[in-house]
Amino acid sequence: MGGLELKKIPIRFKTACCDILIGRGILPDLGKALHKLASGEKVAVVTDPTVDRIYGATIRKSLKASHVTPLTIRVPAGEKHKTLKQVERIYDSLIQHHFERGSTLISLGGGVVGDITGFVAATYLRGIPYIQCPTTVVAQVDASIGGKTGVDHKNGKNLIGAFYQPKMVYIDPETLRTLPEREFVAGLAEVVKYGVIMDSDFFSYLEDNVASILARDPETLFYCITKSAESKAGVVASDERESGLRRILNYGHTFGHAIETLTYYRRYQHGEAVSIGMAAAARLSHVLGILSEDEVERQDVLLKRLGLPTTLPKLASDSILAAMQQDKKVKQGATFFVLPEKIGSVRVEQIGKNVLRRFLKIVFGKG
Repeated sequence: MGGLELKKIPIRFKTACCDILIGRGILPDLGKALHKLASGEKVAVVTDPTVDRIYGATIRKSLKASHVTPLTIRVPAGEKHKTLKQVERIYDSLIQHHFERGSTLISLGGGVVGDITGFVAATYLRGIPYIQCPTTVVAQVDASIGGKTGVDHKNGKNLIGAFYQPKMVYIDPETLRTLPEREFVAGLAEVVKYGVIMDSDFFSYLEDNVASILARDPETLFYCITKSAESKAGVVASDERESGLRRILNYGHTFGHAIETLTYYRRYQHGEAVSIGMAAAARLSHVLGILSEDEVERQDVLLKRLGLPTTLPKLASDSILAAMQQDKKVKQGATFFVLPEKIGSVRVEQIGKNVLRRFLKIVFGKG
């Protein structure tokens, strides 16, 4: 596997097409890639101040080399800012600069920036083109792929949004070198997720390469990002709007989103909450007689070796249950859970509130 390898993963939906391009050191070539899409002349780069400080100049130079002078729109970093207020701020800038239906948005940053940018693209003038240029682990392996866009509501995560596909997902794993350690490690939960839900060989690879992953070895990261992106692309291509198979991608997220909501998006990184959610979902699967104790332990050991949390915080069970009821996947009062059958295979089942309450109280002692 060469250091200059470029991976192209095409995703074909019924109404849209999207290519994922993954390559080490390709960020300075974004302008050329944009030019090939034959987009309109007006381009806005939506990013946060930290990412802009590190990579903004590279992107602007690349675009200017392709005869595009971009508008830069900065939004505050962090999940707590993934709101309609920020969406409106971006609308204001686009309107002020006379952006049209042929204009293009570029999301440069993590999952929060990507979700906001995608939602703006889906709704401004009833839809304009956009490109995902993710710079975090979570965004590169999950958030940027599949067209889920949206913002949070005070009562729940991602309750306002749309399915809207980017024209391209442009991934340079080299950007992960500048991620703070905590943010890098948190994103690995989404990587582990793919091994649990659909690829036992990949899970074993992760077990065997923990040291290289944490050292951010370039070839190891390229493989992990590519393998994860391929896994997600295969799922979303067959189920764009989450009516069936795509639900398995929510593994760990039902508990995780509840934790994020109850801690006001301040205590945990998204990946940390997902890791705790995965540990809880695996334990629930075991209590229901589906997953063996050995497999629960195997997952927990890998998460802990990667530096991820697995212990549910001290939150009242009624509060957790109430937060889960705001989840998008609730149907007639029952919550959908992705439950592992073994490493590499999962099922989706609806679990009633009484079962969940007993589970939280018995296993985690949450009164």
